[in-house]
Amino acid sequence: MKFPALAIIASLLFGLFFFIPPTMPPAFAESSKEEAPRTVGPSGLPLPRFVSFRSGQVNVRAGPGIRYPISWIYHRKGLPVEIIDEFDTWRQIKDWQGTQGWVHQSMLKGQRSVMITGTLRTLYDDPDSNSRPIAQAEAGVIGELESCNSDDWCQVEIRDISGWIERSSFYGAYSEEVFD
Repeated sequence: MKFPALAIIASLLFGLFFFIPPTMPPAFAESSKEEAPRTVGPSGLPLPRFVSFRSGQVNVRAGPGIRYPISWIYHRKGLPVEIIDEFDTWRQIKDWQGTQGWVHQSMLKGQRSVMITGTLRTLYDDPDSNSRPIAQAEAGVIGELESCNSDDWCQVEIRDISGWIERSSFYGAYSEEVFD
């Protein structure tokens, strides 16, 4: 009587450990790859979008939750990052180098910022490289993004100095984005 019961249990365990899932039907596999890119996240806000760090110490995790390990820690308050996905109260971000991870929404703010890239960049009085230069900023300097026009110029404020800079000189705005 005990032998058949053990045989049944053994066959069930064998089936659990050596279960080979069926392959995905080709039609389903193809349709999941062709999913249209999302333009609005679960929060109702657009994806992707730029935001900035609220704190001078932000933990970036391997997944959306505190059970996931901390991958690294940012120490740059105001650093612009791009939100590329959302899950509950967690936001998947991408930085200027393309590095990705998950951050709790409380560590982010909607205020737009910029980070100067490349070499020494010039801020101008008007959105024209022939206008009066008013300041220079080194790579890595963070400032606030005030507006962008359709001519690839954006108005920024860096350390209480407001001026115009070419969009290609910083990270923190999309190439065709226009806003006030």
